[in-house]
Amino acid sequence: MDIIDIHPHIISDDEKRYPPAPLFGKRSDWSQERPSTVEALIAAMDAAGVAKAAVVHSSTTYGFDNSYVVDGCNQYKDRLVAVGSVDMLADDVAATVRGWAGKGLAGLRIFTGGSTKDFDPSELDNPQSFKAWDALAELGLPMCIQTGPIGLPQVTLLARKFPSVNIILDHLGRPEVLDGPPYANAASLFALADIPNIYMKLTPRIFGDVRKEKASAETFFPRVVAAFGARRLAWGSNFPTSPGTLEEILSTAQAGLACLDEEDRAWIFGKTAQQLYPGLA
Repeated sequence: MDIIDIHPHIISDDEKRYPPAPLFGKRSDWSQERPSTVEALIAAMDAAGVAKAAVVHSSTTYGFDNSYVVDGCNQYKDRLVAVGSVDMLADDVAATVRGWAGKGLAGLRIFTGGSTKDFDPSELDNPQSFKAWDALAELGLPMCIQTGPIGLPQVTLLARKFPSVNIILDHLGRPEVLDGPPYANAASLFALADIPNIYMKLTPRIFGDVRKEKASAETFFPRVVAAFGARRLAWGSNFPTSPGTLEEILSTAQAGLACLDEEDRAWIFGKTAQQLYPGLA
C-alpha cells in the first residue's frame, strides 16, 4: 500500500525570500533547531518509504504567510499538497482563502495553541470566522484544527454548522489516555464519534502516550477504530517537530497499529488521506 503522511512541516533555508513572522510573536524551538526544507522532506520520505504527503504550514514560523508551503509543494505536485493558515477573523478572509486555493492550497489549518502558546479556542466559534468556513464548503476543502479537549465543544458546533466541510483534529485532539481502558478521561473525544465529518490524525504524541501508565496500544487503538472507523483516521508524522527520523517515526506508528487488521491499517496509512486530499490520490 502507498503510505501517505498528512502532518509533516517544511522550513525554508532562505530567510530573505521567506522571512519568519511567527504567529503570536514567538517562533517555535523546533523550527530553529530541526528545520527541514521541502527537498529534505522529499529525501526523508524516500528513505522512509512514504509515497506522498499533505504538508502542514508552520504557523509558528511564518504566521499567515503560506508562500513557502505552497511554493515547496508546487515543486513536487506529484507527491505533495499544501495545507495553510489564514487569519480567520479578517474581513477579507473568504477572498484570501480563494486566493491561496488558486495558488494550490489543498486545505486549511487553525492553530489555537500548542508549542508556543496555551490553547485558546475562542476564535473557533466566532461568527466573524464563518465566512472562511463558507468558502471552504464552496471549494470543497478540509480544515485541520489544532486544539485540545478544551476546544472540542467548539469543534462540535462547527462540524454541525458546516456538515459539508471535513474537519481533521490534529494529534487526535490530545486526549487524556493514561487512565487506561475504558479510557473514561477521553470521553470528550469519543463523544465526537457520531459526527461524520470529523476526522482524526494519529501522530507521535498519541503513540507515546499509549506507552505510559495504564494505557496500551492494544487497548486504545481498537477502541478508537470501533468508535470512528478507520476511514476517519489518518497517520501524520509531525516531522520534524517530533524528534527522530521520518523512518523512525513511521516505524513507531506501524508498531503501535500492528494490533489492527490490514484493511484498517491501509485506510489509516493511506486511503483516508486520499479521501481528505484528492490531490494525493
